[in-house]
Amino acid sequence: MKKVTVYITLKQGVLDPQGKAIQTSLHSLGYEEVQEARVGKFIELQIDDKEDLDARINAMCDQLLANPVIEDFRFDVEEAVQS
Repeated sequence: MKKVTVYITLKQGVLDPQGKAIQTSLHSLGYEEVQEARVGKFIELQIDDKEDLDARINAMCDQLLANPVIEDFRFDVEEAVQS
């Protein structure tokens, strides 16, 4: 079993109103050093190990998890910890 962590972020140049609201709020709290805030998604999957796992994860992201028009994604694969 593998643990897959998918990170999805808006592409550079795509407006991020949620990130802008966070930046503005941080500035109002005195954290003026924050130059930009961007909001994304974090998805954890437990997946049975397959021969073409990377290709299958890419397909999952392209078809459902991310919007390839406005979002970028990356993922990490590691052995799942058995409890």
